[in-house]
Amino acid sequence: MKIRINFLILTAFLCLTLAACAGDGKEEFLPDAPVEELYNKGLEMMDEGSFKEAAKQFEEVERQHPYSQWSTRAELMGAYAQYEAMDYDAATTALDQFIQIHPGNANIAYAYYLRALCSYERIADVKRDQTYAMNSLKSLQEIISRFPDTTYAKDAVLKTALVNDHLAGGEMEVGRYYQKQKIYTAAVGRFRTVVEKYQTTSHAPEALHRLVECYLTLGITNEARTAAAVLGHNFPGSKWYEDSYKLLAEKNLTPKEDKESWIYKAWDAIF
Repeated sequence: MKIRINFLILTAFLCLTLAACAGDGKEEFLPDAPVEELYNKGLEMMDEGSFKEAAKQFEEVERQHPYSQWSTRAELMGAYAQYEAMDYDAATTALDQFIQIHPGNANIAYAYYLRALCSYERIADVKRDQTYAMNSLKSLQEIISRFPDTTYAKDAVLKTALVNDHLAGGEMEVGRYYQKQKIYTAAVGRFRTVVEKYQTTSHAPEALHRLVECYLTLGITNEARTAAAVLGHNFPGSKWYEDSYKLLAEKNLTPKEDKESWIYKAWDAIF
């Protein structure tokens, strides 16, 4: 999942080099160290993979030279170094501050994107708490909304699909557990969430099949038939439809849509 934004480092280095060449050749020494020395040292540490040390170096740029042209850039580079060091909490805090203080900065879209990655990198497996997945989804959608024409938005669209698939997988995991425990009403609730919120994910066909199973067990045949009909219409070649069709056939039933069913209405709202 790691994404190295090397162009940001390269741009910073080139800008610094040009600025040095444009000077009068005299070194300007400040109380502790020249800003160029501090910043370049941070870049060297980044290249060496010493991300924690690099983050501290960029913090020194901010501390020693808060009003220099490199201070703002150092804030963002420091956050990126913390991200690479997998100190996502510190990176998120730094990025929140950057976004609040510098809303008009030329790299503001990147700041939003990097903040989203801090949650995205921490998405756990489907059996664990999904807080980071939800936070990541919110941040990715914000990028798509605020910066639709950027490369960050394009990547955010792809990652949004992956996060949605992950969240759907979490719902399916819990739903299957309830179904095994014969708590069918609770299981239906989880599978319904997948059908209503995540029907474009890879988990939708199974969710519809599980609804067929649960509704048949509960004796709610019209919903079971509707789930199977929707499944057959949208995923006719899937094994889930074959299994659903067999279950209905065993009870002398066939797939049939009920237009008053929540399943039909939920699916029709999208397709």
